[in-house]
Amino acid sequence: MKNLLLLTLVCLCVHPASASAAERPNIIVIMVDDMGFSDIGSYGSEIPTPNLDSLADDGVRFSQFYNTGRCCPTRASLLTGLYSHQAGIGHMTTDQGVPGYRGHLNDRCVTMAEVLGGAGYFTVMTGKWHVGSNSGCTPSTRGFDRSLNTPAGGLHFSNQTGSKGGTKLMLNGQEISRDDPQFNPPWYGADLWTEAGIEFVDEAIRDEQPFFWYLAHAAPHFPCMAPEETIAKYRGKYIQGWDKLREQRYARQIASGLIEETWELEPRPEEIPAWDSLSTQEQKRYDDIMAIYAAMIDEVDKNIGKLVAALKERNQLDNTLILFLSDNGGNAEAGINGRYEGDHPGDPHSNVFVGRCWAHLNNTPFRMYKHYNHEGGIATPLIAHWPAEVKPRRGADGWITSPTHLIDIMATCVDLAGAAYPSEYKDHQITPMQGQSLRPLLTGEGEFAERTLYWEHEGNAAIRVRDNKLVRRGAKGQWELFDLAGDRTEQHDLIEQKPELAETLRKQWLQWARSADVLPKPPAKKKNVQKKTNRKQAAEAQ
Repeated sequence: MKNLLLLTLVCLCVHPASASAAERPNIIVIMVDDMGFSDIGSYGSEIPTPNLDSLADDGVRFSQFYNTGRCCPTRASLLTGLYSHQAGIGHMTTDQGVPGYRGHLNDRCVTMAEVLGGAGYFTVMTGKWHVGSNSGCTPSTRGFDRSLNTPAGGLHFSNQTGSKGGTKLMLNGQEISRDDPQFNPPWYGADLWTEAGIEFVDEAIRDEQPFFWYLAHAAPHFPCMAPEETIAKYRGKYIQGWDKLREQRYARQIASGLIEETWELEPRPEEIPAWDSLSTQEQKRYDDIMAIYAAMIDEVDKNIGKLVAALKERNQLDNTLILFLSDNGGNAEAGINGRYEGDHPGDPHSNVFVGRCWAHLNNTPFRMYKHYNHEGGIATPLIAHWPAEVKPRRGADGWITSPTHLIDIMATCVDLAGAAYPSEYKDHQITPMQGQSLRPLLTGEGEFAERTLYWEHEGNAAIRVRDNKLVRRGAKGQWELFDLAGDRTEQHDLIEQKPELAETLRKQWLQWARSADVLPKPPAKKKNVQKKTNRKQAAEAQ
């Protein structure tokens, strides 16, 4: 195999406007689905994630990286470098008839694949898509050279039944049987997405092209399921319960420097029962639910190891930027009880949701969950690993603390690839990138400018200006004001002490909402129509 320098020089001959060899890394963006802020080892978890921890130890860790709080909007923002409403997906994939809520990537955005493909990159996508396949928006139509994906999410086993059992598998834009022999069924999703992506990457290496790979795991999204031998490793490990485990995660986060000791751990909400108040049978049920969830993260971590080993074998690891993150905070959608259904919960025919009690653990030390714009909904781990350019920053003072966001990943890819972000694409005017390159934070060279960050989803809203955050729960909810420097867990509302600041931030958020297609919101539906819409949205992989 020709070495990476020769590979890059060949690409430079084809694309003379591209950057120098050292500035043209391969890029892999790995995103997991519904994983909480504290669910991997380097962010405080008791779940062993040695492969992710190794990437963190040999790379850099971000303590204040943000997503949008929900799967479809996050994917839209990640792929385009825009706020999700600007890309047309302010909610899910139902077309609600107004620009910010068309339910698919619009013609005023470009994807990272479209931009990097124009710079000579071979572009790959594996896993969960969920940005508008039902409207004809697929990886193949949005710039990816190779793809193996599901239109939405929730598929983990090739022989899966139940609510997600009818999920299709798409190869390069065409439906293919989940039992196709080339995939060596029966398969588990985390393995399939990784192994298929490695095969696609081999095409790029043979063609002497740098590659961009978007690996979107469906795990650990519901229905939670994993191989039985992996689940068995964790049964009994959660019998301590969420109260003790949350305190343990919090202590590890403080010790690692991830959070400040002055940030109070959010008390257990009244609706969540004390673990010691539960019967032995209830505790056993909850223990098994969390064991299944932990097994899914274990399987993802195993495949991170598989991916890294493959890059090493191919002499690609040194000049490959790997980014790892989650699409939203832990998922409390099934309520206090969660779900634990099936003859053998955790198998391909069961239906398991972690529920609110364990989501409270997943998001340690923060408030709220997926859907919301409090920190528990929008904070994610971000690990960056790039041996050629990023020096390891270990220890309590090694965290990158600058507030950063999904919108910055497009800008980073454009910068590192020497690509040109277009003002016009396929005869459509393109909305300018909203983020800025993370290169200065990754390399420690240059400045990363402060800026304002914004959020909105389902009426939940937030704005962050430096350390001041104004946040609202629901369209009719009351605004709250927090100083994140001293209170990132959002325990002390300052709105009565600082009403003028709150009003300034509210007006600034409103101005952004009008300019970024957050407003106008879709018109209210009649009740019977709304019920049908709700059922349709519930059937989508949220």
